[in-house]
Amino acid sequence: QLQNKILILTICAAGIGGTFQYGYNISIINAPASYIQVFMNTTWLERMGVPLDSNMVLLLWSFTVSAYPLGGLTGAVAAGPMAIMLGRKMSLLLNNGFVIIAAALSGCSRMAKSFEMIMLSRFFTGVNAGVSMNIQPMYLAESAPKKLRGAVALTSASFTALGLVLGQVVGLRELLGGEESWPFLLASNVVPALIQLTALPWFPESPRYLLIDRGDKESCISALQKLRGTSDLSAELEEMLAEQAAVKGQRAKNPWELFQNPGLRWQLVSIVVLSSAMQLCGNDSMYFYAAYVFQEAGIPEDKIPYVVIGTGSCELITSVTCNMIIDYAGRRPLLLGGYIFMAAWAIVFMVALSQQTQISWMPYLSMACIFAYILSFGIGPAGVTGVLPTEVFDQMSRPAAYMICGSLLWFNLFLVGTAFPFIVKSLAHFCYIPFLVVCVCTALYVWFFLPETKGKSFLEISEEFRKRNFKAKTHGGFYKGPEEIKTTPL
Repeated sequence: QLQNKILILTICAAGIGGTFQYGYNISIINAPASYIQVFMNTTWLERMGVPLDSNMVLLLWSFTVSAYPLGGLTGAVAAGPMAIMLGRKMSLLLNNGFVIIAAALSGCSRMAKSFEMIMLSRFFTGVNAGVSMNIQPMYLAESAPKKLRGAVALTSASFTALGLVLGQVVGLRELLGGEESWPFLLASNVVPALIQLTALPWFPESPRYLLIDRGDKESCISALQKLRGTSDLSAELEEMLAEQAAVKGQRAKNPWELFQNPGLRWQLVSIVVLSSAMQLCGNDSMYFYAAYVFQEAGIPEDKIPYVVIGTGSCELITSVTCNMIIDYAGRRPLLLGGYIFMAAWAIVFMVALSQQTQISWMPYLSMACIFAYILSFGIGPAGVTGVLPTEVFDQMSRPAAYMICGSLLWFNLFLVGTAFPFIVKSLAHFCYIPFLVVCVCTALYVWFFLPETKGKSFLEISEEFRKRNFKAKTHGGFYKGPEEIKTTPL
């Protein structure tokens, strides 16, 4: 039982300064948006003697917002080399430095009368989120026992959702979302960073990293004993030694090497499709619509922030539920179900939006659609997508795979954020058609091409993909997989 506690505490220590920050920093910027725009205008007026026109304010604000995904992209690219050279745990610890710099910049921005400091702060916050979104699921999945691997790696999504909800709560006008307190709201992300810096050093490094990357068997056994207790470790250690033997003499791969390797073709296609779909499925855009739909449903304007907290809570509840069932239900059913339900709700949502003014109860249907869409996203795509790169790539390819995943995730977040206002303008009520297409195509891909990884060792999963990658050669009799796991069921 003590060992279960150590694993749970390791998850919490990694999560609070990890993906929690991603969700938290996405939502805290929404509450003070109007105050920051006023601050930009007054600062410019004091400097230049002329106020900014509204288009210029909007442009500066969009720079501030897009600095976050830009930082995220930088962090995602840096995460791979950091994970290899510094290790998983040390990377997470050093990553807090970016948030501390960001908090100092945004906290002092009003005093220094500089809105540029807010932009720079958002960039550093993005770098922190980019690193943690890649390294945290890798660290946790490598530290977890096989039968709990999915649930443990999936906690990354639960911490993102928790950060989202807490950011919405702290951003309420009664707390830090007021006109006087917004610099403190933007600087409040330093608290989770300090908690992680205090807690994480007490927990072990990833045993797989210690053995396979560092070749340090003693430290690996010591880390395993901390995480698993005195129970028999021989089977798990044997599996790791087999994986070490399989990658012997190899060095950690670079992202472009993954594209050149025919033995990784299907793994790569799978993570590219799923990482892109996670941002292109329109879940974040639902939050964009939330305030408008709730207003149409007759909810008083001052009560809307409280209802919006309900949408974030939906994602939190489903990601925690998904945590509990992923190692029973498997990865495929959750992904499939999530995307199929999202496609169905997208159709209902577009119909409801188009009839919003004609039929009196339509705003309530739109409202239900928002909650249902977010629930469907939370139950599968939100969490499972982050688990897969750990499971389908070996130790030498994993950091590079996460760099590709992370870069796609942040690039697509930037793309959707930039394009969505124009999509709404041109397609009006039918703005969800592009997202509907993405959901349907992803569901088809999962159904036809993605194998189940539940309960399998990393070597078994590698072997299963190897069979797919070399199917043509296998028929010709050129390729023979390792003898002892030749019969892995598809």
